[in-house]
Amino acid sequence: MGFVATIAAVRKTKLDRVKALPWLALLQGGVLVGKRWRALSAKERARLTGLVRESRGRAGNLSPKERQELRGLIGKLDVRGVGQELVGLVRGGRRTGRRSAGKRR
Repeated sequence: MGFVATIAAVRKTKLDRVKALPWLALLQGGVLVGKRWRALSAKERARLTGLVRESRGRAGNLSPKERQELRGLIGKLDVRGVGQELVGLVRGGRRTGRRSAGKRR
C-alpha cells in the first residue's frame, strides 16, 4: 500500500504542470520571436510561410532556387541571434563563461 501511495503523490495533474511552466520566459521568448518576424516585410513573411508550407518543413523538397531564397529569408530573421537571446532568457541572463560574438578578438 505504501508504494501505491508514493506513486500517487508523485503524479502531477495537468494543472500542476501548467503552473510549473516558466511563463515569463515563454512570454519574453514570444515577444522576441514576434519582433524578429515583424522585421520582415509582409511580402517576405508571406513568401517564407509559403516556402515552409510547400517544403513541409524539409528544405530538400524545394528546388535549389527556392532553397536559396529560403536561406536568404531565414538569414534576415537572424535565427542564430534569436537562439542566443532565447538561451539568455532560459539561463536568466547569466553568462556561460564563453565570450559573446561581439567581444571576440
